[in-house]
Amino acid sequence: MLSSLVTAFSVAFDQLRINTLRTILSTLGVIIGVGSLVAVLSLGDGLERFTRNEVERTTDVQSVSLTSRTMERVDGEWVPVRDYPIFTRDDAAAIARDVEFVKDVSLSVGATIPVESPRSGARRETSVTAAMAGVDQYSHAELAAGRFFTRVEDERNAAVIVLSHKLATDLALPRSPERLLGETVRVNGVPREVIGILAPYKGERGWAAVVPYASAPLLATAGGRRLIPTIAVRATSIENVNALKRSVEDWLGRRYGTRWERRIDLGTMEKRLEQATQGVRVFKWFMGAIAAISLLVGGIGIMNVMLASVTERTREIGVRKAIGARPRDVLLQFLSESVAISSVGSAIGVVLGSIIASVAILVIRQQTGAAGLAPSLSASSVIVAAGSAVAIGLLFGTYPARRAARLSPIDAIRHE
Repeated sequence: MLSSLVTAFSVAFDQLRINTLRTILSTLGVIIGVGSLVAVLSLGDGLERFTRNEVERTTDVQSVSLTSRTMERVDGEWVPVRDYPIFTRDDAAAIARDVEFVKDVSLSVGATIPVESPRSGARRETSVTAAMAGVDQYSHAELAAGRFFTRVEDERNAAVIVLSHKLATDLALPRSPERLLGETVRVNGVPREVIGILAPYKGERGWAAVVPYASAPLLATAGGRRLIPTIAVRATSIENVNALKRSVEDWLGRRYGTRWERRIDLGTMEKRLEQATQGVRVFKWFMGAIAAISLLVGGIGIMNVMLASVTERTREIGVRKAIGARPRDVLLQFLSESVAISSVGSAIGVVLGSIIASVAILVIRQQTGAAGLAPSLSASSVIVAAGSAVAIGLLFGTYPARRAARLSPIDAIRHE
């Protein structure tokens, strides 16, 4: 069987080489169809990866948050939870050590307290967050000037602070916000040295600041209430968020018992990622369907050419049958030619589609400034495109091949 298949493909490629013009015309539709399909899949994969990276960089969709539950609903009434846990650095360290799929762990607590500049006299009610060192990497925060505090500064409760750009701008007026670096501001009346200023972002409205987590007692004095720290755990990848959540749930069960759900809220943001990427997937499938129509047209072209080939080579088929060729051999020969045409068109189409996608991405990047956007042609996309072309060759080559295999040798030899 293998030798017959090799012989059939050898004859098929000889026929393609002999009838060059017909081969070019028959493969043109496949080339266009596969090229379109590869270009769309490459653009879609690249756009989806870009969207996921941007969502990951600017949001917390890759995180699982642990927050103490201070109230619970009992018989339709909200009642306080008396035994809720207060998370500490030890809890954060235990999660980083014992839980799977963890990339980073952050412990933070926040409150709204006054921040003022002794130099300008400006005062703003600011959302101040006390967080562990490394919060900048966890949240992908960007600095306009200065730096974030170090682990040593965090553990020693260094009197430092990082201001948001809007807060620095308001406190520094009429000077530029960068002039605040190295100066002292008062946080709830306590002096702090400004060591960093966050980069501005579109839509920035409120005032914010970050201090070392060891400064949490400073925040707790605001309003005299007990602050509830939150642990945020980042997964190694977006795909591992659900696995991380399950691993965290196991850890909570071991640490706080089987009824930990009434004391701790566990939250994820995967729905936001799903919403962000849904549009990209719709675009990818819609354009892929249009490209598949082009590939279907190419298959119809293959069938027409193969039917013409059967008509031209009727006497050849009759001679082959007369000297012992079986209908299966004739069927295999013409199917091989059909698959060969689609395979050649598929190979050229993959290269052409990759070039088209690269050029399109280049134009999009120049027009939009999306530097992180790049074509992404996965192996599965190539397999889908190539496999579709071969399937088209088999599908549309079957009828001409069956027609050739059913010819009577006597009638075929007498054919003019």
